[in-house]
Amino acid sequence: MTVHHLNQLLLACSLVLLVAVAAVRISSRSGLPSLLVYLGIGVVIGQDGLGHVHFSNAELTQIIGYAALVVILAEGGLGTKWKEIRPVLPAASVLALVGVAVSVGITAAGAHYLSGLDWRQSLIIGAVVSSTDAAAVFSVLRRIPLPARVTGTLEAESGFNDAPVVILVVAFSSAGPVEHWYVLVGEIALELAIGAAIGLAVGWLGSWGLKHVALPASGLYPIAVMAIAVTAYAAGALAHGSGFLAVYLASMVLGNAKLPHWPATRGFAEGLGWIAQIGMFVLLGLLVTPHELGDDVLPALVIGLVLTMVARPLSVVASLLPFRVPWQEQTLMSWAGLRGAVPIILATIPMVNGVTGSRRIFNIVFVLVVAYTLLQGPTLPWLARTLRLGKGPEAADLGIEAAPLERLRGHLLSVAIPEGSRMHGVEINELRLPAGSAVTLVVREGESFVPLPTTALRRGDELLVVATDPVREAAERRLRAVGRGGKLAGWLGTNDNGESL
Repeated sequence: MTVHHLNQLLLACSLVLLVAVAAVRISSRSGLPSLLVYLGIGVVIGQDGLGHVHFSNAELTQIIGYAALVVILAEGGLGTKWKEIRPVLPAASVLALVGVAVSVGITAAGAHYLSGLDWRQSLIIGAVVSSTDAAAVFSVLRRIPLPARVTGTLEAESGFNDAPVVILVVAFSSAGPVEHWYVLVGEIALELAIGAAIGLAVGWLGSWGLKHVALPASGLYPIAVMAIAVTAYAAGALAHGSGFLAVYLASMVLGNAKLPHWPATRGFAEGLGWIAQIGMFVLLGLLVTPHELGDDVLPALVIGLVLTMVARPLSVVASLLPFRVPWQEQTLMSWAGLRGAVPIILATIPMVNGVTGSRRIFNIVFVLVVAYTLLQGPTLPWLARTLRLGKGPEAADLGIEAAPLERLRGHLLSVAIPEGSRMHGVEINELRLPAGSAVTLVVREGESFVPLPTTALRRGDELLVVATDPVREAAERRLRAVGRGGKLAGWLGTNDNGESL
């Protein structure tokens, strides 16, 4: 690639991003998930569209899709509130495991008996479309005022169920006979356990480190948070565990740890999440060849009907039966099993592995996702109102940030009062600090407190003094003067530097 080619690529990518950003406005007004708009952009610039861009590299698409999914899961985990997800964690876990098994079996049977696909192809399609998409769920549900239990269950399910589905798709797409079900169950359990342990450990260590290490610039905190999340994925995958579960859990731990500069970190993660979604969906749109889809539309609609009207509802009922979830919530969860980019990305696995009929599998999954996202996304708010599950808008959480003082054009001064200092016994108001500076905290014998104007200082105390930029030097001079000359420094026998007159 030459510099000229790089310039062309940057121009094309920036224009695609601008069009995608503008398209969000359209999707938000129509209620459609933005993924459809991005897929459409990819199709338009593809070989059958206006751009005539020929792209058929399924392996590259899979790699980029995995990377984008890591970022999307990290962003989703950072925005997941522990107080909302904790009560529904058992239900979401069962839905992500038992629900997937039920959905795979029923959907595969429907694909085999109703569409004439062989069992390997049917099992692959059943596994691929049984994963609810994190990007679709996060983008749609967070705009609908639903009960916290419903939203928490669906978000946690979408974060958890990628892991077992990936294992199943890889197993069904590998050469040779499919392993016995109990072997697959054991592999899934082991990989989930390894991924969960690594994700929780990395998240806890990362949050502890960010709380105890003061970075020199606020912009480093969002980078560090995302790097920790990606570390969890890579470590989990290299340890033969579920990297997707690891990154989601690590991000959830980080997101609930009250880290410094949290609003900036959240905004940075959301921006990366949008870029990942746009890039992933546009690439998937490029990979599809529209003129090849004609023969696969009917099988896709039939399989999607089985999935949406039979497999998903039965998987929800079977999974949530022990938890006594009201039927209204079960109905909404059944309809809110949104599919998106994840099934399309997973459909590239059999293509890369050279499975017979893999191109047809990809086309069926693509049509199914587009058709049923068009149906389910816009109707979710209506269904929530019909089931009387919608609620009024809640007060938004305050964005409270531990801002760096340099951003506020200020400084935090730490002052230790040593033995022999004449500041001992001086009251706060007797320091006579310049306007624009103040003692905000006193640490004494391991205990911290906000001082009163009459609080007398002692040897061994540590003061935290906030001073604006213009008076910082004057505040430092005054503190040194009082340390050397006592409360009368500047009045009797000493100047503001504590020197004898």
